[in-house]
Amino acid sequence: MKKILSLVIIGIMAFSLTACGNRNEDNTTRQEASDRQEISEKETDPAAAEGTESSDSTEKEEMDTDSDSKAEGNSILVAYFSLAGEQYGVGVIEEGNTAVIAKMIAEQTGADVFEIEAVNAYPETYDGLLDVSRQEMSDNARPEIAGTVDNMEDYDIVFVGYPNWWGDMPMIVYNFLESYDFSEKTVIPFCTHGGSGLSGTESTIADITGAEMMDGFDIAGEAAQNQRDKAGEAVTEWLREGGFIE
Repeated sequence: MKKILSLVIIGIMAFSLTACGNRNEDNTTRQEASDRQEISEKETDPAAAEGTESSDSTEKEEMDTDSDSKAEGNSILVAYFSLAGEQYGVGVIEEGNTAVIAKMIAEQTGADVFEIEAVNAYPETYDGLLDVSRQEMSDNARPEIAGTVDNMEDYDIVFVGYPNWWGDMPMIVYNFLESYDFSEKTVIPFCTHGGSGLSGTESTIADITGAEMMDGFDIAGEAAQNQRDKAGEAVTEWLREGGFIE
């Protein structure tokens, strides 16, 4: 009797273990199927795929925007005063010496250009120009300028060019510098001359404008006019040293 009872108990236990094993296998199978379905839905769901692509696209656009902002850099203006006609050391010319250099700077930096022109034209003869420029300095005159830079506030950097007259800037350039607020800008002078260089005009500009100054550039008018390849190389080297071009 005891043997029979023992056999019955062993049979019940074996059946229970088999049932539990089957239930565990069923649960595992159902979980695996559920996992496969979830993965499949993520791979094939257009909304999910679109969301991922949109996120990647947004990140790429943000990176591109940052790159563009850095590439744009500062907004630059080249403002210059220059005269054609009869000039010292070069004879009668169709384009002023300073204009030649100004255009080189603008071309290499991508700057906007503003020509400082007088309402009342200057004499085209050298002797006549000497007389007028001497009188302007004596009178501390401010010759009227034709035109204005309407968006001066947009520029971060302003190159200011002029010929050296009597060891100084022409009085019309004084008028230009006094007509705008340069206090939060960087100003960079450049001039053409007959042998006097910048003649300390950098400090004069700094006093007038209160701007941050960078090293200026000067070149003989004859070199600017008649040796343009060499003049261009000198301009390029100066701009590279200033960090405006690579």
